[in-house]
Amino acid sequence: MRFAPLRLALAGALLVLATAGTAAAATPHPTGKSNAKSRAVSAYRALETYLATTDGSGLYREQYPVAPTDNAYSYEWSFSQAHVATLDLATVDPGYGPALARHAAAQEHYWKPSGGATGLPGYASYPVAPYGGGGDFFYDDNEWVGLLKVQSYLSRGGASSLARAEQIFALTESGWDTDPTHADPGGVFWTQATWSHDRNTVSTMPGAELGLRLYQITHKAAYLQWALRMYAWTNAHLQSPSGLYWDHLDLQGTVEPTMWSYNQGVPVGVNVLLYQVTHDSRYLREAKRIADAAYTYYVTGDRLFAQPIFFNSIMFKNLLLLESVTGENRYDKAMSAYADRVWTTVRNPATGLVQFDSGGTTQLLQQSAFVQIYAALAMHRSDWSRLY
Repeated sequence: MRFAPLRLALAGALLVLATAGTAAAATPHPTGKSNAKSRAVSAYRALETYLATTDGSGLYREQYPVAPTDNAYSYEWSFSQAHVATLDLATVDPGYGPALARHAAAQEHYWKPSGGATGLPGYASYPVAPYGGGGDFFYDDNEWVGLLKVQSYLSRGGASSLARAEQIFALTESGWDTDPTHADPGGVFWTQATWSHDRNTVSTMPGAELGLRLYQITHKAAYLQWALRMYAWTNAHLQSPSGLYWDHLDLQGTVEPTMWSYNQGVPVGVNVLLYQVTHDSRYLREAKRIADAAYTYYVTGDRLFAQPIFFNSIMFKNLLLLESVTGENRYDKAMSAYADRVWTTVRNPATGLVQFDSGGTTQLLQQSAFVQIYAALAMHRSDWSRLY
């Protein structure tokens, strides 16, 4: 089973993040694409040097330095973010194709063909035998891989990637709350684990984004119908009056009001895709409205360093998806300035690792997000249309 909910585990690190943010004397000049690529490559080299295992599994450790109590391998959510970091870098430099193939193979060490609570296969939270004992299914973990598979399919083709994304969407459908006795029934549960029955923005809106991507590719009406259902439920129950999104809703109808940055980025992406598939301009206006609210809250409000970098990477990449449509560069510039601030204030130049945490450790999630951010900044604008 994955560690206790990430939103709780993050609390101790946020003070360090905020301190790092205020340490910057000025906002650096946005990074050019060639420099962004160089920095992405440097960050990826550090990722492989310090966090990759050497046992032939293709898997990673959860953190560096490794603690005596650490598991042999990382959790699936962490691995998937290293996987998509490699995909993003391979988009910039095709020479990373073999590395991407290794990641795709290692991703399957988490695949559990049976045994899920709803009877459908999916990615477990920890590797399955012979590498580990598997774990519970988290719907958001699976949705990130589904979106990764779609990005890979759109970039590189491959029927197997599309088929896996469709399997993951079927799993997501099975996680929809159908009990009319629950407060505000509907929404996708966060996990199949028995210790949580929350329905989250992060488990429902990425499901909508995945459904819309699959509809774009396959034109199967059910994907659009499900995406609209997920979109409507989240807007009705988890969108705040400011336009930003709260975290989750429990079975009694109590809202957890924390506003994580990735929960703002994904709805932007969902609205962009809805605009593309329906040609209804109200969705593009809504994408712009949420993006502007997120910019005001996180960028103008100097709250980016009070958010985990792996949440910010997802937010910013969805903002780039918006700018692939609008042709603007407001969010590109903000992402670049944030990346350069991280490079200057948080990166250890001796190792190339980012060190946000007070103990001097580097989480796989953190370093993977660092790679993703610079790789996305190095991409051509046309490549942003495939991001999530």
